[in-house]
Amino acid sequence: MPENQSVVRIERQEGVAVVTLNRPEAMNAINFDILDALAEVIGSVRFDPEIRVLIITGAGEKAFCAGADLKERREMSEIRVKEFLHTLRRLFSDIEALSKPVISAINGFALGGGTEMALATDIRIASMNASMGLTETRLAIIPGGGGTQRLPRIIGKAKAKELIFTGRRVDAREALDIGLVNHICEPDLLMDEAMNMARMICEAGPIAIEQAKYAIDTGFETDLSTGLGIEANAYRVTLPTQDRLEGISAFLEKRKPVYKGK
Repeated sequence: MPENQSVVRIERQEGVAVVTLNRPEAMNAINFDILDALAEVIGSVRFDPEIRVLIITGAGEKAFCAGADLKERREMSEIRVKEFLHTLRRLFSDIEALSKPVISAINGFALGGGTEMALATDIRIASMNASMGLTETRLAIIPGGGGTQRLPRIIGKAKAKELIFTGRRVDAREALDIGLVNHICEPDLLMDEAMNMARMICEAGPIAIEQAKYAIDTGFETDLSTGLGIEANAYRVTLPTQDRLEGISAFLEKRKPVYKGK
């Protein structure tokens, strides 16, 4: 296992991979080590048939991810900063494009790149002590990890402009009200909530989940007619599967289905 793997932990349990950013002393701020380790973890689960859902969270009680490590950033050359941003954008795009659902369990601060990482996930669950925001304009820069594109797609253009222009942070309640997160809960219940969501997803057919994610994400960027065509093609992928027949049999036999992703 690579040395930088220590900054990102992964635990596999019952079809769920829990990935933990592990720099609590630095509020899980993103440096090159985290980028490299997280990219390796994403690669390791991408084609793992045993993993059905990914949960990303942060170690400690203070932060999910406080964004880029500004201490490291201050020592970087301009070329190195460009390399960092390129790697960051590619990683977040890989998280977004993963064929398996990704849940972010947001504990504490999720600022700048931390919010951008959460935006790249499919479902966001925040603890009541969460604080989120794209605060980059207060440092005289703009979000560079996809925030200017993903935030307006999730909460709407006008609200996204307000938050990005002001660099204002939002608490868990406001994040829920504006649609930035799906659910909120008490801090000590966060991982239980995320695991419960993951287990519900694991009960569904894995090929169906993969095709549903593909249809939603791809169709969202097109007109309705094209999107309906994408949905029809994705539906056809599920028709010849063993899982579809198992689902029908289980329903008729009044039992829980056993899906194998085939």
